[in-house]
Amino acid sequence: MKHASKLIRQHILSLLSDGAFHSGEAIATEVGLSRTAVAGHISQLSEWGLDVFKVKGKGYRLERPFELLNTERIKKQLTKSRTAVIQVESVLASTNTELKKRISVAPHNLADGDVLLAEIQTAGKGRHGRSWLAPVGGSLTLSLYWSFPDGYQSMAGLSLLVGLAVCNGLKKCGVADTQLKWPNDVYLQNKKLAGILIEVEGQIGATAHCVIGIGLNVCMPDAQFDVGQPHTDLTSYLGYTPDRNVVAAAIINSLWELLPEFAQHGFQPFINQWQLLDLYADKTVVLRMGEKRFSGIDRGVDASGALLVETQDGLTRFHGGEVTLRGN
Repeated sequence: MKHASKLIRQHILSLLSDGAFHSGEAIATEVGLSRTAVAGHISQLSEWGLDVFKVKGKGYRLERPFELLNTERIKKQLTKSRTAVIQVESVLASTNTELKKRISVAPHNLADGDVLLAEIQTAGKGRHGRSWLAPVGGSLTLSLYWSFPDGYQSMAGLSLLVGLAVCNGLKKCGVADTQLKWPNDVYLQNKKLAGILIEVEGQIGATAHCVIGIGLNVCMPDAQFDVGQPHTDLTSYLGYTPDRNVVAAAIINSLWELLPEFAQHGFQPFINQWQLLDLYADKTVVLRMGEKRFSGIDRGVDASGALLVETQDGLTRFHGGEVTLRGN
């Protein structure tokens, strides 16, 4: 996207975010374009998931107002002191994809804990190449950078650690009932609340440059998004829509707190904490690995992040990849 178009759409988004009506003429005057050009930009924003509608004689309005993500507001909530950069972009294809690009171009310009957030993701990613659907203003999509000098082997169990950090952060926001579904989903009242996508750049035997992607449902419009499984959001649980800047800061604080210990000691110190939140603890589960299916009882996880399943053949370890997990 051209930089000029990006700035214009960011400006229009900020105008509409108050939830009030804005005439096409007023918006056009504000951004210095024709009404036709403004209509084109709003049409594109709508295609990206902005819930905007037009009423003749009144102009454009969002279905509901929302607080824009703001770098300074997030920083004010951070309790940990790091040299990391917090950056908010109005429109990105994917925060993970953008961070990976920066790693490939100039990894030395990144510091552990750097965070990138986006108001709009046009090509958000989930596990196994799936799309991550995120309503504009109703979700939190962020990616955090962390390096592991000892390489890939020192990252075992990272997605589980990140899930634990998300739960700890949400607890600070009044969400105390979260659970974890192995290997990288956060659940609330038996419905999916957030997903985690870990991507790594680097050569075997060298520093692993890690991108930790988190997508969190804050306010999902009823019946607007079909993600193929039961899901929930923070608004449904809390009874109000929380400030996404506060939620983002709480999760970042938690990641900054846990990641240094994980980098030094691995997942071992966190096993018991994770298992207390295990959605399927001691329940019968079914795992799919390609065309194969495995059934057994969930007996927790080990230091490598593997799921321990008690099958008819004894205790079996399952790692990530193409494995899926469903309650039986």
